[in-house]
Amino acid sequence: ELWKSAKIIFSTPQGLENDIISGRIKLEDVSLLGVDEAHRAVGDYAYVWIAKRYINTARYPRLVALTASPGTDTTKINEVCQNLFIEDIEVRTEDDEDVKPYVQEVDITWKQVDLSKPFIEIQTDLQDFIKDRLLKLKLWGVLQRNDVSYVSKKDLLLLTGRLQGQAARERKNFVLWRSISVLGEIMKMHHALELIETQGVTACYKYMEKMNADAPSSTVKALKNAVADARFRSALFRVSKLFEDSVQHPKMIELQKIIEEEKKENPKFKAIVFNQYRENALEIVKLLNTIEGIEAKIFVGQTKKGETGLSQKEQKELVEEFRGGQFNIMVATSVGEEGLDIPRVDSVFFYEPIPSAIRHIQRRGRTGRQDKGKVLILLAKNTRDEGSRWSAHHKEKRMHKILKKLKVDFSIKSDFIPESKQANLETYAPKGVKIYADHRERASTLIKELVDSNVDLKLEQLKYADYLLSSRVGVELKNKEDFVNSIIDGRLLTQLKDLKENFERPLIIIEGEQDIYSIRNVHPNSIRGMIATITIGYGIPIIMSNDSKETASLLMLIAKREQDDVGKEFSPHASRKPRSLTEQQEYIISALPGVGLQLAKPMLRNFKSVKDVINAEVELLKNVEKIGPKKAKQIRDVLDSEYEE
Repeated sequence: ELWKSAKIIFSTPQGLENDIISGRIKLEDVSLLGVDEAHRAVGDYAYVWIAKRYINTARYPRLVALTASPGTDTTKINEVCQNLFIEDIEVRTEDDEDVKPYVQEVDITWKQVDLSKPFIEIQTDLQDFIKDRLLKLKLWGVLQRNDVSYVSKKDLLLLTGRLQGQAARERKNFVLWRSISVLGEIMKMHHALELIETQGVTACYKYMEKMNADAPSSTVKALKNAVADARFRSALFRVSKLFEDSVQHPKMIELQKIIEEEKKENPKFKAIVFNQYRENALEIVKLLNTIEGIEAKIFVGQTKKGETGLSQKEQKELVEEFRGGQFNIMVATSVGEEGLDIPRVDSVFFYEPIPSAIRHIQRRGRTGRQDKGKVLILLAKNTRDEGSRWSAHHKEKRMHKILKKLKVDFSIKSDFIPESKQANLETYAPKGVKIYADHRERASTLIKELVDSNVDLKLEQLKYADYLLSSRVGVELKNKEDFVNSIIDGRLLTQLKDLKENFERPLIIIEGEQDIYSIRNVHPNSIRGMIATITIGYGIPIIMSNDSKETASLLMLIAKREQDDVGKEFSPHASRKPRSLTEQQEYIISALPGVGLQLAKPMLRNFKSVKDVINAEVELLKNVEKIGPKKAKQIRDVLDSEYEE
């Protein structure tokens, strides 16, 4: 009703996407689509599909996209332009005459703190651990670089992925498997080092103590080896002492001091503190609530396992409370960087600098909206904070240069300018095959491919499959990582049993281009054994697919063949095990060659009983609509032929 009556609608992209997929709304008569935070229009984000759908279905499409932080990568910016069918770019900075009256001055201060001796000792222990492991990798020929004093997290992840792929092909190469384990140790210490350098004692202590507690019962060699190392033991001892003595990170002390001063100067002081880690954000809230006149609350995303979280409703209520002055400091993780509609904030504090120019701009944009704003960024000397500071600075400068150049050089590629749409027969063509999809799949790229292909798609709660293609075909879809994970946690065997029991022709599709044998540390023979169990033990075929486009083509092809054979009339809640007498009768007759549920009903209506259907001669069978001589003869052949094993 809202869609029909409203002239202007504000919606989240996910909400709009779900409504389009469910068929609740149509985009044909939408005259303008506005896209905020347009830099998100990459990959599988909802904007990408909505824009494509809009351009292809609206009679007179026009799209306007806005972003304050498009990024620093020319390729990424071009990808956004292509995904949103952009034909022209307008660039504005705070120095432009038509913008100046609306932009308030923002004073940015960098506050550097020194790590005290106990922190430096922990830092040294962890750095020595990491350097020792990196030297091992260099000695084994795995790490190809002269300077091993620092390797970024991104490079470590890329190296791990490459080695896992190589190890899957060279099962007996001990060096590869040992290297993967050593990289696991490095990643764990890398995170501990980040916590002690840039976050706080509590976050680091809890992380390292959990490693120590988990190690005895763990089967992960990387964890056991890391915890057994003397440098880890030394770092854990030192951080435990700091935790027991309630020692605060120098950044915590500085933040408390600055906020106390600001509160004295301005009794109505209101601020946002940004911090990347929930655990540390909670500690900041506790600390700030010890200051007289300060009430701080945490603003985080939805609940994760074992962590503090807020539902979307709770997030909205918290923002309203903050807007209304019920508390004066909001401590937010990354979820608060975009979209917070808070009219007036005196100061924004970054507990740590972040290397992303986009996130840096988003954080900074929380102040200086109506009045002059202040941003204070804390950084710890001789830590990764310093690298993050200059990374964001250079990226932002590069972004402005790129945008100015793009404005001059921008030329839209003809292959993504949509053709003007004239109504034609194809526009109003009836939908093709019917496919039922589990409603939990609605966010998947595959669902969008099916909708774009004009499939009669129905979203339902399916109990035993992800997709139903006919009365007898149920499909379980897994990407390669999920397939391997479901072997490890045992889910797969239950799913196989359900598929086999509930569908006459069950099918498994495994999707993805990655090497299935390089995912997790699972022996290739375990994966091969499961594939053999599925195909030979359960008799369920497996089809491999590269991506969602190929999977969509497969589903449509199978669905068409099935529905041409057994009909389009099937229920998403039907089971291979019929319940009522009528269902049992339909089930028996639908099993006859070429019949299915669609023809079983008219046959039973015509002959009145299963017995009379089975006794009917070819001439009588031919009297039923859609049963010709060929199908009638096939039915009689099955019923009259002797059974042979």
